[in-house]
Amino acid sequence: LNNINIQIRAGETIGVVGPTGGGKSTLIKLLLRFYEPQDGEIMVDGQPIDNISLQHLRSNIALVSQEVYLFHGTIRENIAYGNLNASDQTIEQAARQAQLHEFVMTLPSQYDTIVGERGIKLSGGQRQRLSIARAILKDAPILVLDEATSAVDTETERAIQESLIALTKDRTAIVIAHRLSTIRQADRIIVLKDGQIAEQATHEQLLSQEGVYADLWKVQIGELV
Repeated sequence: LNNINIQIRAGETIGVVGPTGGGKSTLIKLLLRFYEPQDGEIMVDGQPIDNISLQHLRSNIALVSQEVYLFHGTIRENIAYGNLNASDQTIEQAARQAQLHEFVMTLPSQYDTIVGERGIKLSGGQRQRLSIARAILKDAPILVLDEATSAVDTETERAIQESLIALTKDRTAIVIAHRLSTIRQADRIIVLKDGQIAEQATHEQLLSQEGVYADLWKVQIGELV
C-alpha cells in the first residue's frame, strides 16, 4: 500500500474493491494490527491504534473473513464465541439474521451438532453464515466484512445482504467485496489498484467515470469480456 489516505466517519459504510492483489485484505490486516505500518499511522476515534491495547482494539471490531476459523465444538459454542455471555435465545436470533437457523434445525442435534475440526462437517457457505452469526452476536461498533459472501450461492447472498443492511445500521462498516453487487449501496466505494487508491465515489458516480470500477462492473454483468 502506498499513499493511502482514507477518512471513515462513524456510522458510514465503505466498500473496498479492486483487482486481485490490489491491497484490499492488507488494509484490513493493518487495521487489526496483524501488520504494523512502515510509515504513517492509523487512528480510531482520534487515537493511534498502536496506543490502544490489542484486546481493546479487536473487541471493538467484528470481523467476517473469507477464511472462517471454527473450533471442534458445537454450532452453539462456535456462534457464542462472539459473545461468551450470550443466551440461547440471542444465539438463535443471530443465526436467524445470518440465514443459518433453518439449516441448523434440519440437523439431528440442531445447535448441539459438533462441527468438527475447523468446521469440516459444514460446507463453505454454512461456515461463512456461522461466522456472520458470530459477528452479529458480538455487536461491535466497527464491522469488517472481508469477502463475507464469497462462499454462498446467489440466493443465500441476497438473503444475507438483507441481514447485513440491518447489521451495518448505526455501525461503521468496511466491506471488502469481489461481487460488486454486495457494496453498490455503500455510502462510498474505494477502488484499490496496485496498492493505491485509483477511484473513490458512490456506485453511480464510479460508473459514470468509466474507469477501473466501471470495467469491473461490466465484466460482472457480462458486458465486457
